Amino acid sequence: MSTEPVLQESSAAPASMRSLPLLENGDELTRDEFERRYQAMPHVSDVELIEGVVYMPSPVRWDCHSAPHADLMGWLAAYRAATPGVQAGDNGSIRLDMDNEPQPDGILIITPGCGGQVEISDDDFVVGAPELVAEVSASGASIDLNRKLRVYRRNQVREYLVWRVLDDAIDWFELRDGDFRKIVPDDDGILKSSTFPGLWLDAEALCRGKLATVLTVLRSGTESPDHAAFVERLQQAGP
Repeated sequence: MSTEPVLQESSAAPASMRSLPLLENGDELTRDEFERRYQAMPHVSDVELIEGVVYMPSPVRWDCHSAPHADLMGWLAAYRAATPGVQAGDNGSIRLDMDNEPQPDGILIITPGCGGQVEISDDDFVVGAPELVAEVSASGASIDLNRKLRVYRRNQVREYLVWRVLDDAIDWFELRDGDFRKIVPDDDGILKSSTFPGLWLDAEALCRGKLATVLTVLRSGTESPDHAAFVERLQQAGP
């Protein structure tokens, strides 16, 4: 007799979901089966399928993840507010390929109507590779800088940012010639996106929790001629 845990029956759940096995860390599943079980567990969040393997969330700590995550999303949201045709997302599942459905901490996309490379499915999922994916990680030894990096590279994510909180460091990669290459800061120590003109980052300020400085530098980027030209291109491409 199987000892695999199953969902308890509930009259609110569809009959087809009442006896599904629970997701377990390390399960090897197809993407369709992963989604069926995940959708039947509304009390669980931040579960990912990476290379066909289920990764379950650990408790989220304050200084190591929750607070940095909020600052990161504040930076992306401020850019989105200044850039019509761009959208930011937080902890949304992404259908990358048949073996991978990650749920990154943040994404930035060019909307499909303005020439972006993702689609939004009829059931409201991001399908394809976002232009930018961002993760908050403990250190360089995490899955984010190893297995996930290879998955995002293979699927043509154009930029990938990893904040290594315990290392007080940020790695920002851009896809060039089929590989991820680190973005090099300019003479003022500012990292600048090629995919999203005007998306400027003072990485040291972000690591030190100086969000006001981060947003001041970003505002300089969104007031630049390159950003104005980018917004104009998006508007011309839009409906």
